[in-house]
Amino acid sequence: MQHAALLADALAVIHAAYVGFVVGGQALILAGWAAGWGWTRNPWFRGLHLAAIGLVVAEVILGVYCPLTLIESDLRRSAGAQGYADMSFIGYWVNRLLYYDIPLWQAHLAYLAFAALVVWSFLRYPPRRS
Repeated sequence: MQHAALLADALAVIHAAYVGFVVGGQALILAGWAAGWGWTRNPWFRGLHLAAIGLVVAEVILGVYCPLTLIESDLRRSAGAQGYADMSFIGYWVNRLLYYDIPLWQAHLAYLAFAALVVWSFLRYPPRRS
């Protein structure tokens, strides 16, 4: 059971890193556009970034939950966790950063609006090879 809790924590950290890449990456792209940082036009970085938010949009359109969320939840149940009080310190804080108590439609709207920003910046400030 303990290994399931550790796996759930590791998955929560990976999930947070994914979200950090999508949100932080977009912030860096916009800052790079304003500051003229050439690396923010790197085709690999921009392509991965676009694909990452594209995956989120696909989940919204298909009406499926994020597989990382579902697997983490299953692992926590396997570890005997009943709720947030049963989580480790890492699991608790990563979950606090990732999940908000808002209606699902509002979360989906936010994801789609953010994706529109990513696509807009991709088209207006396209990737370029150095």
